Amino acid sequence: MQQVRSGTLVEWLVPLAFILCGGWVVWHMPAFTLDFYPPDDPSQFDKLSALFNRVDVSPGLGGLFGGFSDVVDWLALIGIPVFAIVGVRTVRRAGMEFESWKPADRLAVFIGRVTMMLIVILTGVMLYEVLLRYVFEAPTLWANEMSLWLAGFVFLCAGLYAMQQRSHIRIVLLYDAVPRWLQRIFDTISTALIVVFAFFLVYGGYGEAFDKFYRWETFGTAFDPPIPATMKPMVLLIVSLVALQAVVNLISDWNKEEVHYGGEDLDEEEIERIKAQVAGK
Repeated sequence: MQQVRSGTLVEWLVPLAFILCGGWVVWHMPAFTLDFYPPDDPSQFDKLSALFNRVDVSPGLGGLFGGFSDVVDWLALIGIPVFAIVGVRTVRRAGMEFESWKPADRLAVFIGRVTMMLIVILTGVMLYEVLLRYVFEAPTLWANEMSLWLAGFVFLCAGLYAMQQRSHIRIVLLYDAVPRWLQRIFDTISTALIVVFAFFLVYGGYGEAFDKFYRWETFGTAFDPPIPATMKPMVLLIVSLVALQAVVNLISDWNKEEVHYGGEDLDEEEIERIKAQVAGK
């Protein structure tokens, strides 16, 4: 078990670099779509090309290899898996975090660190907007949508981290009262339900998510961020990772002799009464 001092500079710089690369690629995603999978419909091609020309942060560089995506786009694209691998390998479990450290756990914890940095960025955006709006009376056109966008990513990614930490909402009164063999049955049933839910969600939502991503559907405001184009596929991705993490949790906790998730707020007398009822059956 790797429990060393957490919170080193590398642990925070790598998630930040991952966010910056991911943000750059997301903002310039129409360039990659036009390069690798351009629409057959000329009007859709022109629409996507016009959208990219409007949001291109580095228009002076020109496309690499004669395409739309430039060298910065490619460096950011390469940086996503590089920083993800470095982040997964360098992340450390903090003392208060759950004692499980399989590769999937490391990925979930790294995504948790990314989520923490997103919260910092989200807070900075909101403070910036408050400062401009109420001090300088010059509100931005992008802070509100950016906050919504970041908050959506935080909400989804935090769910994966919560699953890995076993900190999601659960009803433990009955679970803590039954013997371990019955807890394993409960765990198997709940994991199976999560996997089935994830499968049908991906199966039923893939078409719509791909359509929104391929058309790069935007929010329709002055800032016009691609919230629908990014959040729909992100929901399917995170739900799939949550299902995978649920399976990993089941395997990791299977051989534990005793598992209790209740806290001090539980009525111990009620627990003992339920135990007696279960034992008597």
